[in-house]
Amino acid sequence: MMALSMSWMPPIAGLCIAAALVACASPAAASTARSVDRIVAIINTEVITERELDLRTEAIRRRIQRDGGTIPSADALREQVLEKLVNDSAQLQAARNVGISIDPSMIDRALARVAADAGRSPEAFIQGLSAEGVPPEVLRKELELELAMSRIRERDVDSRIQVSEAEIDAWLEEQKTAAPQINLAQILVPVPEGASAEQQNQAAELASRIARGARSGADFGRIIASYTAAGERISGGVIGLRPIDMIPELFIQAVQGVAAGETSEVVRSPVGFHVLRVIERRGAHATMAAPVRQTRARHILVRVDAVNPESEVQRRLSEVRERIQAGTVHFADMARQYSADGSASQGGDLGWLYAGDTVPEFEAAMNALALGEISEPVRSPFGFHLIEVLERRTDSASADRLRAQARGVIRARKSAEAFEEWVSLARDRAFVQIRLDER
Repeated sequence: MMALSMSWMPPIAGLCIAAALVACASPAAASTARSVDRIVAIINTEVITERELDLRTEAIRRRIQRDGGTIPSADALREQVLEKLVNDSAQLQAARNVGISIDPSMIDRALARVAADAGRSPEAFIQGLSAEGVPPEVLRKELELELAMSRIRERDVDSRIQVSEAEIDAWLEEQKTAAPQINLAQILVPVPEGASAEQQNQAAELASRIARGARSGADFGRIIASYTAAGERISGGVIGLRPIDMIPELFIQAVQGVAAGETSEVVRSPVGFHVLRVIERRGAHATMAAPVRQTRARHILVRVDAVNPESEVQRRLSEVRERIQAGTVHFADMARQYSADGSASQGGDLGWLYAGDTVPEFEAAMNALALGEISEPVRSPFGFHLIEVLERRTDSASADRLRAQARGVIRARKSAEAFEEWVSLARDRAFVQIRLDER
Protein backbone atom coordinates (compact mmCIF):
# COMPACT_ATOMS: atom_id res chain seq x y z
CA MET A 1 0.00 0.00 0.00
CA MET A 2 1.33 3.44 -0.95
CA ALA A 3 2.37 5.84 1.81
CA LEU A 4 -0.34 8.34 2.71
CA SER A 5 1.54 10.92 4.75
CA MET A 6 2.98 13.06 1.91
CA SER A 7 3.52 16.61 3.14
CA TRP A 8 2.70 18.22 -0.20
CA MET A 9 -0.85 16.88 -0.55
CA PRO A 10 -3.72 15.73 1.65
CA PRO A 11 -3.45 11.97 2.49
CA ILE A 12 -6.52 10.81 0.59
CA ALA A 13 -5.80 13.07 -2.35
CA GLY A 14 -2.28 11.62 -2.55
CA LEU A 15 -3.67 8.11 -2.88
CA CYS A 16 -6.21 9.13 -5.51
CA ILE A 17 -3.62 10.98 -7.59
CA ALA A 18 -1.29 7.97 -7.44
CA ALA A 19 -4.12 5.74 -8.65
CA ALA A 20 -4.90 8.19 -11.43
CA LEU A 21 -1.27 8.15 -12.60
CA VAL A 22 -1.39 4.37 -12.83
CA ALA A 23 -4.71 4.58 -14.69
CA CYS A 24 -3.09 6.75 -17.37
CA ALA A 25 -0.68 3.95 -18.23
CA SER A 26 -3.24 1.56 -19.71
CA PRO A 27 -6.87 0.40 -19.29
CA ALA A 28 -5.61 -2.79 -17.64
CA ALA A 29 -3.56 -0.78 -15.16
CA ALA A 30 -6.59 1.38 -14.40
CA SER A 31 -8.62 -1.71 -13.59
CA THR A 32 -5.84 -2.99 -11.30
CA ALA A 33 -5.60 0.36 -9.52
CA ARG A 34 -9.35 0.41 -8.89
CA SER A 35 -9.31 -3.11 -7.38
CA VAL A 36 -6.07 -2.75 -5.41
CA ASP A 37 -6.01 0.85 -4.22
CA ARG A 38 -9.68 1.72 -3.88
CA ILE A 39 -10.45 3.07 -0.41
CA VAL A 40 -13.17 1.09 1.35
CA ALA A 41 -13.09 2.87 4.73
CA ILE A 42 -11.72 6.01 6.36
CA ILE A 43 -11.00 6.02 10.10
CA ASN A 44 -9.86 9.42 11.36
CA THR A 45 -6.59 9.98 9.45
CA GLU A 46 -6.10 6.41 8.22
CA VAL A 47 -7.65 4.44 5.37
CA ILE A 48 -8.33 0.79 4.59
CA THR A 49 -7.89 -0.22 0.96
CA GLU A 50 -9.66 -2.93 -0.96
CA ARG A 51 -6.39 -4.85 -1.29
CA GLU A 52 -5.97 -4.97 2.49
CA LEU A 53 -9.58 -6.04 2.95
CA ASP A 54 -9.25 -8.76 0.29
CA LEU A 55 -6.07 -10.14 1.88
CA ARG A 56 -7.65 -10.39 5.32
CA THR A 57 -10.92 -11.82 4.00
CA GLU A 58 -9.20 -14.52 1.98
CA ALA A 59 -6.96 -15.54 4.91
CA ILE A 60 -9.97 -15.88 7.22
CA ARG A 61 -11.96 -17.75 4.56
CA ARG A 62 -9.12 -20.25 4.16
CA ARG A 63 -8.85 -20.78 7.91
CA ILE A 64 -12.59 -21.38 8.31
CA GLN A 65 -12.52 -23.81 5.39
CA ARG A 66 -9.52 -25.70 6.74
CA ASP A 67 -11.09 -26.01 10.22
CA GLY A 68 -14.34 -27.35 8.73
CA GLY A 69 -16.46 -24.38 9.73
CA THR A 70 -19.36 -22.80 7.88
CA ILE A 71 -18.17 -19.97 5.65
CA PRO A 72 -20.54 -16.96 5.53
CA SER A 73 -21.56 -15.52 2.18
CA ALA A 74 -18.86 -13.50 0.41
CA ASP A 75 -20.58 -10.17 1.18
CA ALA A 76 -21.25 -11.04 4.81
CA LEU A 77 -17.67 -12.18 5.38
CA ARG A 78 -16.24 -9.00 3.80
CA GLU A 79 -18.47 -6.84 5.99
CA GLN A 80 -17.41 -8.70 9.14
CA VAL A 81 -13.73 -8.45 8.27
CA LEU A 82 -14.04 -4.76 7.41
CA GLU A 83 -15.72 -4.11 10.76
CA LYS A 84 -12.78 -5.74 12.53
CA LEU A 85 -10.26 -3.71 10.53
CA VAL A 86 -12.13 -0.51 11.34
CA ASN A 87 -12.22 -1.33 15.06
CA ASP A 88 -8.52 -2.28 15.05
CA SER A 89 -7.57 1.01 13.39
CA ALA A 90 -9.69 3.04 15.82
CA GLN A 91 -8.08 1.30 18.79
CA LEU A 92 -4.51 1.74 17.52
CA GLN A 93 -5.07 5.44 16.81
CA ALA A 94 -6.65 5.95 20.24
CA ALA A 95 -3.61 4.28 21.84
CA ARG A 96 -1.22 6.51 19.88
CA ASN A 97 -3.20 9.57 20.91
CA VAL A 98 -2.45 8.85 24.58
CA GLY A 99 1.26 8.34 23.94
CA ILE A 100 1.52 4.59 23.36
CA SER A 101 3.88 3.77 20.50
CA ILE A 102 4.93 0.28 19.39
CA ASP A 103 8.23 0.34 17.50
CA PRO A 104 9.36 -2.34 15.00
CA SER A 105 11.83 -3.92 17.45
CA MET A 106 9.01 -4.60 19.91
CA ILE A 107 7.02 -6.31 17.15
CA ASP A 108 10.11 -8.35 16.22
CA ARG A 109 10.40 -9.61 19.81
CA ALA A 110 6.69 -10.42 19.96
CA LEU A 111 6.96 -12.32 16.68
CA ALA A 112 9.88 -14.33 18.05
CA ARG A 113 7.83 -15.26 21.15
CA VAL A 114 4.81 -16.33 19.08
CA ALA A 115 7.02 -18.42 16.80
CA ALA A 116 8.74 -20.00 19.80
CA ASP A 117 5.32 -20.98 21.20
CA ALA A 118 4.84 -22.99 18.00
CA GLY A 119 8.34 -24.48 18.20
CA ARG A 120 9.46 -22.70 15.03
CA SER A 121 11.85 -19.97 13.99
CA PRO A 122 10.33 -16.58 13.07
CA GLU A 123 11.23 -17.21 9.43
CA ALA A 124 9.54 -20.63 9.33
CA PHE A 125 6.51 -19.26 11.17
CA ILE A 126 6.10 -16.42 8.66
CA GLN A 127 6.43 -18.90 5.78
CA GLY A 128 3.67 -21.04 7.30
CA LEU A 129 1.35 -18.06 7.55
CA SER A 130 2.21 -16.91 4.02
CA ALA A 131 1.23 -20.36 2.74
CA GLU A 132 -2.20 -19.73 4.26
CA GLY A 133 -2.48 -16.39 2.52
CA VAL A 134 -1.47 -14.22 5.49
CA PRO A 135 1.31 -11.83 4.41
CA PRO A 136 3.92 -10.68 6.95
CA GLU A 137 2.51 -7.14 7.12
CA VAL A 138 -0.84 -8.48 8.29
CA LEU A 139 0.82 -10.49 11.06
CA ARG A 140 2.88 -7.50 12.20
CA LYS A 141 -0.24 -5.31 12.30
CA GLU A 142 -2.01 -7.86 14.50
CA LEU A 143 1.00 -8.00 16.84
CA GLU A 144 1.16 -4.22 17.00
CA LEU A 145 -2.48 -4.11 18.04
CA GLU A 146 -1.98 -6.82 20.67
CA LEU A 147 1.01 -5.00 22.19
CA ALA A 148 -0.75 -1.64 22.18
CA MET A 149 -3.86 -3.04 23.84
CA SER A 150 -1.73 -4.73 26.47
CA ARG A 151 -0.13 -1.38 27.28
CA ILE A 152 -3.57 0.27 27.43
CA ARG A 153 -4.79 -2.32 29.91
CA GLU A 154 -1.72 -1.92 32.10
CA ARG A 155 -1.51 1.87 32.05
CA ASP A 156 -4.99 3.27 31.45
CA VAL A 157 -7.32 0.52 32.66
CA ASP A 158 -5.93 -1.74 35.38
CA SER A 159 -4.08 1.06 37.18
CA ARG A 160 -7.40 2.84 37.86
CA ILE A 161 -9.34 -0.12 39.24
CA GLN A 162 -10.05 -0.26 42.97
CA VAL A 163 -11.75 -3.00 44.98
CA SER A 164 -13.31 -2.13 48.36
CA GLU A 165 -13.43 -4.35 51.43
CA ALA A 166 -17.25 -4.22 51.24
CA GLU A 167 -17.14 -5.65 47.71
CA ILE A 168 -14.93 -8.49 48.94
CA ASP A 169 -17.29 -9.22 51.86
CA ALA A 170 -20.28 -9.35 49.51
CA TRP A 171 -18.49 -11.61 47.03
CA LEU A 172 -17.38 -14.08 49.70
CA GLU A 173 -20.89 -14.19 51.18
CA GLU A 174 -22.33 -14.90 47.74
CA GLN A 175 -19.93 -17.80 47.22
CA LYS A 176 -21.19 -19.60 50.34
CA THR A 177 -24.51 -20.42 48.67
CA ALA A 178 -23.58 -20.32 44.98
CA ALA A 179 -23.44 -23.61 43.10
CA PRO A 180 -19.85 -24.51 42.15
CA GLN A 181 -18.99 -23.56 38.58
CA ILE A 182 -15.84 -23.53 36.50
CA ASN A 183 -14.79 -21.93 33.23
CA LEU A 184 -12.15 -23.79 31.24
CA ALA A 185 -10.29 -23.23 27.99
CA GLN A 186 -8.89 -26.22 26.18
CA ILE A 187 -6.61 -27.16 23.31
CA LEU A 188 -7.14 -30.58 21.75
CA VAL A 189 -4.50 -32.48 19.82
CA PRO A 190 -6.64 -35.14 18.12
CA VAL A 191 -5.58 -38.75 17.72
CA PRO A 192 -7.39 -40.55 14.87
CA GLU A 193 -9.06 -43.87 15.54
CA GLY A 194 -6.64 -46.71 14.87
CA ALA A 195 -3.59 -44.43 15.10
CA SER A 196 -0.21 -46.13 15.19
CA ALA A 197 2.06 -45.95 18.22
CA GLU A 198 4.24 -43.45 16.34
CA GLN A 199 1.25 -41.20 15.60
CA GLN A 200 0.19 -41.32 19.25
CA ASN A 201 3.71 -40.46 20.42
CA GLN A 202 3.88 -37.53 18.00
CA ALA A 203 0.53 -36.22 19.26
CA ALA A 204 1.64 -36.62 22.88
CA GLU A 205 4.87 -34.70 22.21
CA LEU A 206 2.96 -31.92 20.45
CA ALA A 207 0.57 -31.65 23.40
CA SER A 208 3.53 -31.45 25.79
CA ARG A 209 5.07 -28.60 23.76
CA ILE A 210 1.73 -26.78 23.78
CA ALA A 211 1.42 -27.22 27.56
CA ARG A 212 4.92 -25.83 28.10
CA GLY A 213 4.08 -22.80 25.96
CA ALA A 214 0.82 -22.28 27.85
CA ARG A 215 2.57 -22.41 31.22
CA SER A 216 5.03 -19.77 30.01
CA GLY A 217 2.08 -17.38 29.74
CA ALA A 218 1.07 -17.69 26.08
CA ASP A 219 -2.56 -16.98 25.27
CA PHE A 220 -4.54 -20.06 24.16
CA GLY A 221 -5.90 -18.26 21.10
CA ARG A 222 -2.38 -17.31 20.05
CA ILE A 223 -1.15 -20.87 20.56
CA ILE A 224 -3.93 -22.28 18.40
CA ALA A 225 -3.22 -19.72 15.68
CA SER A 226 0.52 -20.43 15.88
CA TYR A 227 0.27 -24.18 15.55
CA THR A 228 -2.47 -24.20 12.92
CA ALA A 229 -0.38 -21.74 10.90
CA ALA A 230 2.45 -24.25 11.14
CA GLY A 231 0.19 -26.93 9.66
CA GLU A 232 -0.69 -28.78 12.89
CA ARG A 233 -4.22 -30.15 13.33
CA ILE A 234 -5.29 -28.78 16.69
CA SER A 235 -8.46 -27.10 17.88
CA GLY A 236 -9.94 -25.60 21.02
CA GLY A 237 -11.31 -22.54 22.70
CA VAL A 238 -13.16 -21.42 25.80
CA ILE A 239 -15.73 -23.92 27.08
CA GLY A 240 -17.56 -21.27 29.09
CA LEU A 241 -18.69 -21.01 32.71
CA ARG A 242 -20.66 -24.17 33.60
CA PRO A 243 -21.70 -26.13 36.69
CA ILE A 244 -19.02 -28.69 37.46
CA ASP A 245 -21.48 -31.57 36.97
CA MET A 246 -21.73 -30.51 33.29
CA ILE A 247 -17.94 -30.78 32.78
CA PRO A 248 -16.37 -34.18 31.97
CA GLU A 249 -15.12 -35.85 35.13
CA LEU A 250 -11.77 -36.37 33.40
CA PHE A 251 -11.36 -32.60 33.09
CA ILE A 252 -12.47 -31.90 36.67
CA GLN A 253 -9.89 -34.34 38.00
CA ALA A 254 -7.20 -32.83 35.79
CA VAL A 255 -7.73 -29.29 37.12
CA GLN A 256 -8.12 -30.24 40.77
CA GLY A 257 -5.74 -27.95 42.62
CA VAL A 258 -5.13 -25.81 39.52
CA ALA A 259 -5.80 -22.14 40.33
CA ALA A 260 -7.48 -19.65 38.02
CA GLY A 261 -5.05 -18.56 35.30
CA GLU A 262 -2.98 -21.75 35.54
CA THR A 263 -2.67 -24.67 33.12
CA SER A 264 -3.14 -28.40 33.74
CA GLU A 265 -0.91 -31.29 32.84
CA VAL A 266 -1.69 -32.98 29.51
CA VAL A 267 -4.87 -35.09 29.71
CA ARG A 268 -5.45 -38.19 27.55
CA SER A 269 -9.01 -38.96 26.39
CA PRO A 270 -10.41 -41.33 23.75
CA VAL A 271 -10.27 -38.53 21.16
CA GLY A 272 -6.77 -37.22 21.84
CA PHE A 273 -4.65 -35.13 24.18
CA HIS A 274 -6.08 -32.08 25.99
CA VAL A 275 -4.37 -29.08 27.59
CA LEU A 276 -6.70 -27.24 29.99
CA ARG A 277 -6.51 -23.77 31.52
CA VAL A 278 -8.71 -22.68 34.42
CA ILE A 279 -10.15 -19.27 33.57
CA GLU A 280 -12.46 -18.84 36.55
CA ARG A 281 -13.95 -20.71 39.49
CA ARG A 282 -17.18 -19.72 41.21
CA GLY A 283 -19.14 -21.06 44.13
CA ALA A 284 -18.46 -22.39 47.61
CA HIS A 285 -16.40 -25.32 46.37
CA ALA A 286 -14.21 -23.05 44.28
CA THR A 287 -13.30 -20.58 47.01
CA MET A 288 -13.78 -22.32 50.35
CA ALA A 289 -12.75 -25.94 49.73
CA ALA A 290 -10.53 -26.09 46.67
CA PRO A 291 -6.84 -26.55 47.42
CA VAL A 292 -4.40 -23.87 46.32
CA ARG A 293 -1.06 -24.48 44.64
CA GLN A 294 1.95 -22.69 46.07
CA THR A 295 5.49 -22.41 44.76
CA ARG A 296 8.62 -21.73 46.78
CA ALA A 297 11.16 -19.96 44.59
CA ARG A 298 14.25 -17.82 44.74
CA HIS A 299 15.65 -15.34 42.29
CA ILE A 300 18.46 -13.00 41.38
CA LEU A 301 17.27 -9.58 40.21
CA VAL A 302 19.48 -7.16 38.29
CA ARG A 303 17.97 -3.82 37.29
CA VAL A 304 18.50 -2.07 33.95
CA ASP A 305 19.73 1.54 34.11
CA ALA A 306 22.17 3.91 32.43
CA VAL A 307 25.13 2.14 34.02
CA ASN A 308 23.78 -1.36 33.35
CA PRO A 309 22.20 -1.50 29.87
CA GLU A 310 19.87 -4.37 28.94
CA SER A 311 22.41 -6.28 26.86
CA GLU A 312 25.03 -6.16 29.64
CA VAL A 313 22.51 -7.30 32.29
CA GLN A 314 21.43 -10.26 30.17
CA ARG A 315 25.05 -11.22 29.45
CA ARG A 316 26.01 -11.05 33.12
CA LEU A 317 23.02 -13.11 34.30
CA SER A 318 23.59 -15.72 31.61
CA GLU A 319 27.19 -16.04 32.79
CA VAL A 320 26.04 -16.39 36.42
CA ARG A 321 23.53 -19.08 35.36
CA GLU A 322 26.27 -21.07 33.61
CA ARG A 323 28.50 -20.90 36.68
CA ILE A 324 25.65 -22.08 38.97
CA GLN A 325 24.83 -24.96 36.65
CA ALA A 326 28.50 -25.92 36.43
CA GLY A 327 28.59 -26.11 40.25
CA THR A 328 31.41 -23.56 40.68
CA VAL A 329 29.17 -21.16 42.66
CA HIS A 330 25.94 -21.42 44.69
CA PHE A 331 22.68 -19.69 43.73
CA ALA A 332 22.25 -18.19 47.21
CA ASP A 333 25.76 -16.70 47.19
CA MET A 334 25.17 -15.12 43.76
CA ALA A 335 21.84 -13.70 44.97
CA ARG A 336 23.52 -12.11 47.99
CA GLN A 337 26.19 -10.63 45.72
CA TYR A 338 24.10 -9.43 42.78
CA SER A 339 20.38 -9.28 43.61
CA ALA A 340 18.95 -5.77 43.84
CA ASP A 341 15.98 -6.40 46.13
CA GLY A 342 15.19 -7.24 49.76
CA SER A 343 15.46 -10.99 49.21
CA ALA A 344 19.23 -10.74 48.63
CA SER A 345 20.03 -11.23 52.33
CA GLN A 346 17.99 -14.49 52.27
CA GLY A 347 19.91 -15.77 49.25
CA GLY A 348 17.11 -14.69 46.95
CA ASP A 349 14.48 -16.85 48.71
CA LEU A 350 10.98 -15.44 48.10
CA GLY A 351 9.20 -17.93 50.33
CA TRP A 352 5.91 -19.58 49.38
CA LEU A 353 4.13 -17.79 46.54
CA TYR A 354 0.47 -18.00 45.50
CA ALA A 355 -0.87 -17.28 42.03
CA GLY A 356 -0.93 -13.52 41.58
CA ASP A 357 1.75 -12.75 44.16
CA THR A 358 4.26 -11.77 41.47
CA VAL A 359 4.07 -9.89 38.19
CA PRO A 360 2.75 -11.93 35.21
CA GLU A 361 6.12 -12.20 33.45
CA PHE A 362 7.79 -13.63 36.56
CA GLU A 363 4.88 -15.96 37.41
CA ALA A 364 4.64 -17.36 33.87
CA ALA A 365 8.37 -18.14 33.77
CA MET A 366 8.29 -19.63 37.28
CA ASN A 367 5.31 -21.88 36.47
CA ALA A 368 7.10 -23.24 33.39
CA LEU A 369 10.12 -24.43 35.42
CA ALA A 370 10.67 -27.92 36.81
CA LEU A 371 11.90 -28.35 40.37
CA GLY A 372 15.55 -27.32 40.61
CA GLU A 373 15.58 -25.79 37.12
CA ILE A 374 17.06 -22.33 36.64
CA SER A 375 15.48 -20.03 34.08
CA GLU A 376 17.16 -18.04 31.37
CA PRO A 377 17.16 -14.28 32.17
CA VAL A 378 13.50 -13.23 32.47
CA ARG A 379 12.41 -9.65 31.78
CA SER A 380 9.88 -7.98 34.11
CA PRO A 381 9.03 -4.35 34.93
CA PHE A 382 11.71 -4.50 37.66
CA GLY A 383 14.61 -5.72 35.50
CA PHE A 384 15.94 -9.19 34.66
CA HIS A 385 15.64 -12.26 36.90
CA LEU A 386 17.20 -15.67 37.21
CA ILE A 387 14.53 -17.88 38.82
CA GLU A 388 14.85 -21.27 40.52
CA VAL A 389 11.87 -23.31 41.77
CA LEU A 390 12.71 -25.01 45.08
CA GLU A 391 9.41 -26.67 46.07
CA ARG A 392 5.74 -26.90 45.14
CA ARG A 393 2.79 -27.85 47.31
CA THR A 394 -0.99 -27.79 47.37
CA ASP A 395 -2.60 -26.50 50.57
CA SER A 396 -5.82 -25.01 51.88
CA ALA A 397 -6.10 -21.28 51.62
CA SER A 398 -6.10 -19.08 54.73
CA ALA A 399 -8.77 -16.46 55.39
CA ASP A 400 -6.38 -13.73 54.21
CA ARG A 401 -5.64 -15.69 51.06
CA LEU A 402 -9.35 -16.16 50.35
CA ARG A 403 -9.82 -12.40 50.58
CA ALA A 404 -6.87 -11.86 48.27
CA GLN A 405 -8.38 -14.38 45.84
CA ALA A 406 -11.73 -12.59 45.99
CA ARG A 407 -10.02 -9.27 45.35
CA GLY A 408 -8.31 -10.75 42.30
CA VAL A 409 -11.54 -12.14 40.86
CA ILE A 410 -13.40 -8.86 41.35
CA ARG A 411 -10.51 -6.89 39.94
CA ALA A 412 -10.32 -9.14 36.86
CA ARG A 413 -14.04 -8.70 36.22
CA LYS A 414 -13.81 -4.93 36.58
CA SER A 415 -10.78 -4.88 34.31
CA ALA A 416 -12.61 -6.79 31.57
CA GLU A 417 -15.60 -4.47 31.82
CA ALA A 418 -13.45 -1.32 31.82
CA PHE A 419 -11.44 -2.51 28.83
CA GLU A 420 -14.59 -3.30 26.85
CA GLU A 421 -15.80 0.21 27.64
CA TRP A 422 -12.48 1.67 26.44
CA VAL A 423 -12.71 -0.29 23.16
CA SER A 424 -16.29 0.86 22.64
CA LEU A 425 -15.37 4.50 23.27
CA ALA A 426 -12.41 4.27 20.88
CA ARG A 427 -14.81 3.29 18.10
CA ASP A 428 -17.55 5.75 19.09
CA ARG A 429 -15.14 8.70 19.13
CA ALA A 430 -13.54 7.86 15.79
CA PHE A 431 -14.64 9.43 12.52
CA VAL A 432 -15.60 6.43 10.36
CA GLN A 433 -16.73 6.49 6.76
CA ILE A 434 -17.49 3.18 5.03
CA ARG A 435 -17.15 3.15 1.24
CA LEU A 436 -17.58 -0.56 0.60
CA ASP A 437 -20.53 -0.10 -1.76
CA GLU A 438 -19.00 2.78 -3.71
CA ARG A 439 -17.67 1.99 -7.17
